[in-house]
Amino acid sequence: MASLSVRVDFAPDRRLGPGKIVLLEKIAVHGSISAAGREMDMSYRRAWELVEELNRLFRGPLVSARTGGRQGGGTTLTPLGQKVVAAYRQTERAVEEAAHPYVAEMSAARATTALSPRSSKR
Repeated sequence: MASLSVRVDFAPDRRLGPGKIVLLEKIAVHGSISAAGREMDMSYRRAWELVEELNRLFRGPLVSARTGGRQGGGTTLTPLGQKVVAAYRQTERAVEEAAHPYVAEMSAARATTALSPRSSKR
């Protein structure tokens, strides 16, 4: 069965999609940007860049980092971050439910054999 993915385009270079949501969810679980990035096979630098992008995208930060100290540092989702993740997942469920009959129709109509590249001969 085919599947859908949801991406919200706020502006041409301001997007929220499944990858960023998974990163936020992993940060919430691990309490660490680096651990979340590692689990996604992503460098710390790339994960941090995505977090900074997300924090600039909304009216407040989605991720809050605590610097080290006696108990060490850590990262957590802010209440706004939790709301954004929940709203995205609700949107995803609504889209999947609404689109299910159409995706099923397209799936039923698709070719049953693998696509082969067209010959370059004319």
